[in-house]
Amino acid sequence: MASPTHAESIGSADSIRARGLVKSFGDVRAVDGLDLDVRPGRCLAILGPNGAGKTTTIEMLEGLVEPDEGETALFGLTWKRDARRIRERIGVQLQETLLPDKLRVTEVLRLFRSLYPSGRSVDEVLDLVGLVHKRRAMVVELSGGQRQRLSLGCALVHRPDALFLDEPTTGLDPAARRRVWELIAEFKRGGGTVLLTTHFMEEAALLADEVVILDRGACLMRGTPREIVDSLGAESILELEVSSADGGEPRLSEADLAGLPEVLSVRNAAGRWHVGARSFERVLPALSRTLAERDLEIVDLNVHRPSLEDVFLSLTGRELHDS
Repeated sequence: MASPTHAESIGSADSIRARGLVKSFGDVRAVDGLDLDVRPGRCLAILGPNGAGKTTTIEMLEGLVEPDEGETALFGLTWKRDARRIRERIGVQLQETLLPDKLRVTEVLRLFRSLYPSGRSVDEVLDLVGLVHKRRAMVVELSGGQRQRLSLGCALVHRPDALFLDEPTTGLDPAARRRVWELIAEFKRGGGTVLLTTHFMEEAALLADEVVILDRGACLMRGTPREIVDSLGAESILELEVSSADGGEPRLSEADLAGLPEVLSVRNAAGRWHVGARSFERVLPALSRTLAERDLEIVDLNVHRPSLEDVFLSLTGRELHDS
């Protein structure tokens, strides 16, 4: 797969910058005073559940939605003064792109290429997104993953300096998702700037140099994926479901688990306990004794290293996939 390159250097200033972004829809404040900075060659992931304000944020940066308050700048340019110059330098993949069903893949790419004074050839884009074998196919004949890759190809056709990707892999199978990740990583290695929204913790951890955890329009935490995960202080996360031996409602409280050795955090989400601990080896015997004293047994137990999902649960008491 060819590596993306850029038509020009964009210097050392922030490619994407926002200060105090606010947007409301009626009584709902979708974005609440958000600050963002993304430098060239880096990826910022906005992580949060549905309704967190991710799409509204990226649409304000793309110039599709005007903020109620705050300012945005791309490459030191603003949408009010420099809209045409900005559009020539950014690529956008919307959460859902409705391409004409009856156009062929090559026709779609030629159409988008015609909008810019320079860029890649259609053949180069087809190779880049892995659709050479589908060049004559109509859009209606493509799978969901192939349509996503075609949409990404349209965003890359003019060699943009920055990519805006709104949940680019939602609905894709694992193989198609990895292919899109490869494309994004290649673009970044070529010096491009990426801002993506996602609710996939693995996607953010793999691609992002920095993550903003967003919920109800507000920034809960910001840092590198490692910094955010380390903020929990836990070495292990135990996820468990318990049941009562007599078939009744399990009698177990947060206080019961919080008092165990090495336990740092306890949350219950949809009947499943999430316990953050410094040491799995020390907490497990104590946990077993506590459950036995209450005549409870473990139905399911999963132990893993802390993740961005665990941080979000710790901050909000909800999981990232909660609506």
